[in-house]
Amino acid sequence: MALTLAEEGIDEKTGLFTKECTDTAIDLMLALPHGVWEMSADLKDHVETSNNLAIVDIKGDAFHILSSQRSSVMSRLSAITAQIHAIAALAGAEVETGGGYPAWQPDMESPLLKRCKEVYQRLFGKEPMVEVIHAGLECGIIGSKYEGMDAISVGPTIENPHSPDERLYIPSVAKVLDFLAELLRSYGA
Repeated sequence: MALTLAEEGIDEKTGLFTKECTDTAIDLMLALPHGVWEMSADLKDHVETSNNLAIVDIKGDAFHILSSQRSSVMSRLSAITAQIHAIAALAGAEVETGGGYPAWQPDMESPLLKRCKEVYQRLFGKEPMVEVIHAGLECGIIGSKYEGMDAISVGPTIENPHSPDERLYIPSVAKVLDFLAELLRSYGA
């Protein structure tokens, strides 16, 4: 979601934002939610809904804020998005919504998850590590198009994602491929 504050806020003599425009921009940033908004009632120590003030920038005569909302519950995602719209309106900012990831509610009783755990145990001789993460995942996008579809997210070990220090643990790629092949075989493929 992009918020743009483009008041008549440039002082013609200095080329800088006026005090009033600067105060409004600061108030807007202070009013917007940032970080954890709500924890899950169902999953211990799991963030359910959050907002990230991702980019704050001045382009030309406009002050821009790019924020990213995430939630595993669609109604909570809608609620935090509505709150951001309301705060922006009070500040006189324009809001543009686009992109993003739909909510994806974890199902710890999923038949697919149960099968994956059984296949993993049989293949590697130990219990898999099953985690719920607070992130935008393709499962949310696909699940929003195919309602009721059972889905899990699985992948290799990655360290420091979305940073210059992001690394892939290469041996984990082969393990994921072996697991997926065995999972497909378990369905008779």
